Amino acid sequence: MTALLTDHYELTMLSAALKDGTASRQCVFEVFARRMPSGRRYGVVAGTGRLVDLIRDFRFSEAEVDHLRRHGVIDDETAAWLSGYRFTGDIEGYAEGELFFPGSPILTVSGTFAECVLLETLTLSVLNHDSAIAAAAARMVTAARGRAVIEMGARRTHEEAAVAAARAAYLAGFEFTSNLEAGFRYGIPTAGTAAHAFTLLHDDEPTAFASQVAALGKDTTLLVDTYDITQGIRNAIAVAGPELRAIRLDSGDLSVLAQQSRDLLNSLGATETKIIVSGDLGEYAIAALAAEPVDMYGAGTAVVVGSGAPTAGLVYKLVEVDGRPVVKRSENKATVGGRKTAVRRHKPTGTATEEIVVTKGTPDRQLGDRLLQRPYIVGGEPADLPTLAESRAHLRQCLISIPWEGLKLSGGDPAIPVAVIPAS
Repeated sequence: MTALLTDHYELTMLSAALKDGTASRQCVFEVFARRMPSGRRYGVVAGTGRLVDLIRDFRFSEAEVDHLRRHGVIDDETAAWLSGYRFTGDIEGYAEGELFFPGSPILTVSGTFAECVLLETLTLSVLNHDSAIAAAAARMVTAARGRAVIEMGARRTHEEAAVAAARAAYLAGFEFTSNLEAGFRYGIPTAGTAAHAFTLLHDDEPTAFASQVAALGKDTTLLVDTYDITQGIRNAIAVAGPELRAIRLDSGDLSVLAQQSRDLLNSLGATETKIIVSGDLGEYAIAALAAEPVDMYGAGTAVVVGSGAPTAGLVYKLVEVDGRPVVKRSENKATVGGRKTAVRRHKPTGTATEEIVVTKGTPDRQLGDRLLQRPYIVGGEPADLPTLAESRAHLRQCLISIPWEGLKLSGGDPAIPVAVIPAS
């Protein structure tokens, strides 16, 4: 990957630190959120698996170094240093799929100042995007109450962001994506239906449906709202028979139409034909359809833009230099110095009650405590990481563990409090 994803100001700091001799100081940076996005009661750690791969390949090519030097961004000393750059430090953090709250030290990056400072933009770009998508998607999965959700938002975001969003949504519990590249890269199950264009291509709706069924069989989904939904359903069953797998509704009052469609399908003998609904669905729209006979939801725009919270609000801050805690004291942006260790505390029933974060050593352990941090990179080499499927299962368990109030879609306090205990 290109290392020019680095921000200009990071190279400014690097050049100055190389000149004054501080570049080699051992430092600890942490990623955390000061607060949750409005209306959110928890965050979801996502993107760390992608980030490890990106850091492993993070190098400055000869052409990139030459570009920076020719444009006056760096001097010869910095150019020589960048030419041999690779991250040789350590990274630990919360597991992918873990929940986080304000003050949770979700990622800790340790190494020399020079090698760590160059990772700020890359780290925040990945984690802020993927964590925002995963949190929004998790809320949609909760609202769906066990019904499947398919991610279909590739046309509403950047092409590479679409792939990352599909991965984050699957991590959060979506069953499928329509993004074939995400299926190829990450093994995510893919699914999709025809668009209105396919129906309009043919002389009439029955001909279009017959063509789709002839090509894909009855285990397909027919889009029935190009013209008249009632007639569309009749045409679909007339062509495919009652064994048709599903119909999709993409417009109109979905609450009313879902019930009418179910009644019509049943009257035509298609009692097992599923109803899929789509059309700018977010967690609130999905929740509003909870009582309706919907079998699957398609979420597009809302999920790939974080459903109103397109960033997780994470920051990357220096907290320790040569073993000495350092703090930022700016009003409303103060930090807590020192490398932190965190545990999640639980009742005997398994319900999470609080998160304890200490800035020196490890928290006093109690029965039911769970350490939250794990290694990602050790000495510059990636550690063994959970699979995407394992991270997906981990998030499912985390959501089960928080108090039920924490799953509400309405705004409120974080699902569990975080107590940050500074060193005495």
